[in-house]
Amino acid sequence: MDVQPDVVFVGWKQELHLILPYMKDDVMNVQTSVQPLSSHITDREENAWRRAVWRILPILMISYIFAYLDRINVGIAKLQMSSDLAFSETVYGLGAGIFFIGFFFFQIPSNIILQKFGARRLLAALLVCWAVIAPLTALVSTPFQFYAVRFMLGLTESGFYPGVILYLSFWFPSYRRGKMFALFAAAVPLSGLLGGPLSGWIMEHFHNMHGLAGWKWLFILQGTPSLLVGLVVLKLLPDRINDAKWLSADEKAIMNARVKEDAVDDTTVEQASLGTVLRNGKLWLLTLIYFCLIAGFYTVSFWLPTLVRNAGVKDVFTVGMLTAIPYAAAIFTMIVASRSADKHRERRWHLAVIAVMSGVGMVISALYADNLWIAMFGLNLGAAGGLSTLPLFWSLPTAFLGGTMAAVGIALINSIGNLAGFVAPYLMGILSDLTHSTLTGMLIISCTLFVGAAAIFLIPGRVVNR
Repeated sequence: MDVQPDVVFVGWKQELHLILPYMKDDVMNVQTSVQPLSSHITDREENAWRRAVWRILPILMISYIFAYLDRINVGIAKLQMSSDLAFSETVYGLGAGIFFIGFFFFQIPSNIILQKFGARRLLAALLVCWAVIAPLTALVSTPFQFYAVRFMLGLTESGFYPGVILYLSFWFPSYRRGKMFALFAAAVPLSGLLGGPLSGWIMEHFHNMHGLAGWKWLFILQGTPSLLVGLVVLKLLPDRINDAKWLSADEKAIMNARVKEDAVDDTTVEQASLGTVLRNGKLWLLTLIYFCLIAGFYTVSFWLPTLVRNAGVKDVFTVGMLTAIPYAAAIFTMIVASRSADKHRERRWHLAVIAVMSGVGMVISALYADNLWIAMFGLNLGAAGGLSTLPLFWSLPTAFLGGTMAAVGIALINSIGNLAGFVAPYLMGILSDLTHSTLTGMLIISCTLFVGAAAIFLIPGRVVNR
C-alpha cells in the first residue's frame, strides 16, 4: 500500500483549537487527531504491526527482566546477606536505594546519544556493562563496598528504561503505545514471578557450594547472562522502522506514515535548550507524579520478601515462591488496565484508580502484617497496582512530547522521579530500625501514592487522552 505524505495531515487543523490554550509558553506542538489513517487499518497493516511486536518486544522484555532482577534481587539476598555481613536495616535500605543515585546521572545524556546514534548499540553496551558490575556484589564485605557496587550498577542501568520508552515512540503511534509499554513493563512482574522462586532456589541449593554463600551465588548467576543478551540486542534489534529487514517497503511506508500522523510537530522542539525543558511546568508536574508512583513501586519491590518473612514465613525458598504471587497478579492488572486505556483513549482515571488501589493494598498489608493471608491479599493489591502504574504513566508524556524535548523530557522525568527509589527504601530502613516495624513506613509511602493519584488530574485530559 502506497501512502502519499500529505495524507497523514488531513484533518488535523479541525482539533488544533482544543489544545492551543495549553501550549502558549511551551515548545510542544500537540496534534490530537489521528483519524485519517487510523480509521482505515487493513489486515496487511495489522499483520505488519503484529510482526514488529514479536520481533522487538521479546528482545526488550528479556533485557529488562535481567536488568530488573539485578536491581531487586538484593531484596531476597538480604535474608542471608544482612546476617552474614551484620548489616542493619538502615544499611540495607541505603544500599538498596543508592542504586538510584547512580541511576540519576546518565539518563539525559544516554537518551540524547540514543536519538542521534540509535538504540541498538547503546542498549547493547549498557547490558554488557551491568553484566560486569552486578556479579561484583558477591564480593562485598563492608557497607561502603555495598554502596559503591550498587551506585555503579545504577549508573550502568540508568539509560536502559528511558531509552526503551523513547525507542518505542519511534516505532508505534500513541494509540498503540499503551499496550506496547504494558508488554515491555510486563518484564517487571515476570522477573518477580520467575525471579522470586528462582532466587530462593539458588540461595538454598547453592549455599556453601565451593565455599560461597547462597546470596553470593545469586548475584553471580543472575548477573552474568546479561552479557549474552547484549550480544543478541546488537545482532537483532533494528534502530528504526526503515532498518527492519523483515518489513516490506510498503509496510515500512504505512507504518512510518502512522507514526508521522500521530507525532508531535518537532520543528521547534529540535531547537529546545535544557533551559526550555527546565522551565516547562508540565514536565515538573509529571516528575512529581512519577516520584510518588515510584515510591510505592520500589517499596513493594525491595521490601516484599521482608514483608512476607515478617508475616511468619522463614524458609527462603517458600518466601521466594510467595513473592511470585503478587507479581502474577500484576501481570494481569497491567495488561488489562493498559488495553482499556488504549481502547477508550482515557489515561488519567485509569492511572489514578490503579495508584489508589496500590496505596490501599499497602495499608492493608501494613495493618495486618502478622496475618499471612490478609497481608498477602494486601501485598497482591499493592504490587498489582504499583507495578501497573508504569506503562499507564508513560503514555502521558509520550502523548505530547516530540523531538529533542521527548528525549530530554523522558530522561528528566525518569531520572528525578526514580530518586524515590532511593528515598523510599532508605526511609523504610530507618523507620524499621527505629520502630521495629514496617507499619509507619508503609503508611507514609501509601500517602505518596494518594498524592500522586490526585496530582494526575492537574494535567488536562485533552492533552493526554489520545
